[in-house]
Amino acid sequence: HVQLVESGGGSVQAGGSLRLSCAASGYTYNRNCMAWFRQAPGKEREGVARIATGSGNTYYADSVKGRFTISQDNAKNTVYLQMNSLKPEDTARYFCALKTTSCGTWFDARAYNFWGQGTQVTVSS
Repeated sequence: HVQLVESGGGSVQAGGSLRLSCAASGYTYNRNCMAWFRQAPGKEREGVARIATGSGNTYYADSVKGRFTISQDNAKNTVYLQMNSLKPEDTARYFCALKTTSCGTWFDARAYNFWGQGTQVTVSS
């Protein structure tokens, strides 16, 4: 079993930055793909960014490309999401997810095996 714990959320003004962390513990040997999703009230959960833990290859949703950066520290089993130039539309609860298979269709939330409890990000105008 795997546990994912997110941290780093908060409230910022538009244009500000936040860094989210996701620490994985437990049986992490099949930690092949890690991703960040977000969900705003009344909206579906959407993929934000993902990283293939073996190669370090990353991919981003168009809405965050150039503003967000996903990275990892494999020694700490931790994935980060650096969020810059935040906009009010980035307001959502952000979730970390782990997939035991390759990233593939990484934006499909149903493909992920484990989820964190989420951390709230609120961006005011």
